[in-house]
Amino acid sequence: MSGTLPIETVLPALRSAVAANANCLLVAQPGAGKTTRVPLALLEDTPPGGRWLLLEPRRVAARLAAAFLADQLGESVGNTVGYRVRGDSKTSSQTRLEVVTQGILIRMLQDDPTLSDVTGVIFDEFHERSLDADLGLTLMIEAQQVLREDLKILIMSATLDTRALLDLLGPETPLIECPGRQWPVTTFYRNASLQTPPVTHQANVIIEALAAHDGDILVFLPGQREIRELHNALASRLAEGIEVSPLYGQLPLAQQQEVLSASRQSCRRIILSTAIAESSVTVPGVRIVVDSGRERVPIYQPRSGLTRLTTRLVNRASADQRRGRAGREAAGFCYRLWSEETVLASHREPEIQQSDLAGLVFELARWGAGDPDSLSWVTPPPPGAFRSSQEQLQMLELLQHQDASQLTPLGRQCARWPTHPRLARLLEFADKQDSLDYKGVACWLLSWLEERPESSEPDALGALTAMIKAGQSAGHRQRRLEQTARQWAQRLRISLPQPNMTTMQSVAPMLLLQAYPDRIALSQGEGRYKLFSGGQASLPQQHPLSQSLLLLALELDGQPSNARIFSAVSLPEATLAHQYPESMHWVPQAFWDQSAERLVANECRRLRLGHRELTLATRPGTVSISSLPADTVANALLQGLRRRGFLRWSDADRQLLGRLRLLHNTVGDPWPEVEETLLLESLEQWLAPHVVGLHRLDQVDRLPLGKILLESLDWSLQDALNKLTPTHIKVPSGSNISIDYSGDEPILAVKLQEMFGQGETPAIVAGRVPLLVHLLSPARRPVQVTRDLAGFWQTSYFDVRKDLRGRYPKHPWPEDPASAVATAKTKPRQ
Repeated sequence: MSGTLPIETVLPALRSAVAANANCLLVAQPGAGKTTRVPLALLEDTPPGGRWLLLEPRRVAARLAAAFLADQLGESVGNTVGYRVRGDSKTSSQTRLEVVTQGILIRMLQDDPTLSDVTGVIFDEFHERSLDADLGLTLMIEAQQVLREDLKILIMSATLDTRALLDLLGPETPLIECPGRQWPVTTFYRNASLQTPPVTHQANVIIEALAAHDGDILVFLPGQREIRELHNALASRLAEGIEVSPLYGQLPLAQQQEVLSASRQSCRRIILSTAIAESSVTVPGVRIVVDSGRERVPIYQPRSGLTRLTTRLVNRASADQRRGRAGREAAGFCYRLWSEETVLASHREPEIQQSDLAGLVFELARWGAGDPDSLSWVTPPPPGAFRSSQEQLQMLELLQHQDASQLTPLGRQCARWPTHPRLARLLEFADKQDSLDYKGVACWLLSWLEERPESSEPDALGALTAMIKAGQSAGHRQRRLEQTARQWAQRLRISLPQPNMTTMQSVAPMLLLQAYPDRIALSQGEGRYKLFSGGQASLPQQHPLSQSLLLLALELDGQPSNARIFSAVSLPEATLAHQYPESMHWVPQAFWDQSAERLVANECRRLRLGHRELTLATRPGTVSISSLPADTVANALLQGLRRRGFLRWSDADRQLLGRLRLLHNTVGDPWPEVEETLLLESLEQWLAPHVVGLHRLDQVDRLPLGKILLESLDWSLQDALNKLTPTHIKVPSGSNISIDYSGDEPILAVKLQEMFGQGETPAIVAGRVPLLVHLLSPARRPVQVTRDLAGFWQTSYFDVRKDLRGRYPKHPWPEDPASAVATAKTKPRQ
């Protein structure tokens, strides 16, 4: 290996630390050489027969790292160094260092939890905190603690949350730090005026940078649409000899590698990239970075089950990573398209906090650990999102309804497909069909749904069929689409057919219904649709799809109301009836008529999956409310409460809610959340039995809601409630004074004279929460608000005494309140 890199100064210490410890952290700044030097150094210390896994966040990074590492050994990829990504691999029996993507590690652990022939695993670029990286580390720690104490874990990146990782791995875990090799980067700020379109401003700054400096330009943009728009804007403004190249994850790997390889041409390049170039890869020749300051991230919404793509300001850590790309090979320049005064968030949130967790929940059930609290996490999955994903998988019949930690037989069958559980269910259904049409269309649908090629056409089947028909003329997107479809065809052991629109329309809705039953949408007229998952969505009224009674909405913008449908297919009623025959049956129902403010009975056809349901059609019936089962009427009344949107609590009830809220915020589990929206969502768990026999909301309003809620808690919590958050507290005067829990913190409002002699501020929740003491005048007006009673007696009391003893001479105002006798009475007459 040639050349000296900063990492070589710490390699001896790192090798010793890895040899002596199960876990190790390496913080190496950009340009240190951690990815290119560390794995081969550890391989030298590994006995024959052992091998290492190097995890990279993206496929292109894995292939490039493998090629570079193999080149240092003077070998071809597939000998000592190989790689494995989904759909492609180059390894052999001689491979001892395998570069893999993070999802591959999870499948390896599921197949062999001991990783029997693996010496250790290196998590590279862990600062990105992808969902697969967090899950992979959690499963690795479990395997290490239970099955393989000798299994090594090395986590490395330029920026690590070392405190969180040391809390997870243990304070004794060695932490090795290494400086980088970074050339100076000069930063300019170019904020756009409100009148200038963003794409015009971006093009202007690029032209400015081209004229001012030498070298290639790397431009960071939020997504493919912005890349395409800027590419078009630059086309007429650039001189000859300047090449514009896009770079994003959906490009074919060969095209990505071409952009990331050393430039073989004398022309300058402008690379328009998403965040893919932010870390884990180096773009050679770059001396200038133009950063739009925007990133696009998927935000999962547990209540709707939808993911919303949000474009937002980049965080400071990412902005610094982007700027550093300009200084990897020489001094560089960075143009930031925002003002220097703009405040950025410090770091990006871990993906586990904002993503769809269905894949993670599915993998944990496969692992045999359905309860995430039983495992060790850098950041645990949010309980609400975790439960939402469990319900989603139960609806897909992949998790058991009685025990959401266990896979169903169908779930175990779907585990063989390396894709999202939704799509695995689609594949499993197709594989069981005798028809080649089902299998072939499934391959194309899987490829379409995974690659998500950008299209302005809402008709998913029309867009997909047109792309298949266009063949090679459709460009790299079609080639990648076909390549992925062929990989799925190999797994299904078929030759990939070229389906026409007729075939697509006949089988695709049934296939997609296996994966997206919760995306059924019912027409409300004029392009508006009611979603099975709740909320409304819309299509352009003039689009032919808007004439469909039923749709499967495959992609929406995720807005909680009036979401825009980006991609959908028409769902024939016959297909729905075949999959869910009970949806065709007319059944009596009770529902709350909001306009009439009363319960109404009729007949309906409805689809019910899990705890959600969608009424497909209604008609007048001959049934009356009194003839319906009591639980049916009770459920309708609960729906009426939800539609009204609030519960009528008494003042005493609100005090109880305040106490429970305080305990949840202070202690956490097992104390429940008692926000009104959550209580309305969970009415079936705590209120339902008490509304049986009632028919009006005013009858519900007269129920003792606080008492009912309290009785729904475990008896041990009911007992602990009074001990931890008493309703009254005895003060030095002997009076029992009520505590007010209605605000953000508990308040003790008490006459000042009744607290004489009280040195410490009273506290509740086993001393963890001091009361906010409102000291009152004899007229019961606040004269001081404090959490430091001792400090008040020593300082502010004397000002209060001076102001009030003349106004209230019948009340005691001693010079030494700390030793005075407390009293609720006036002075005795002389």
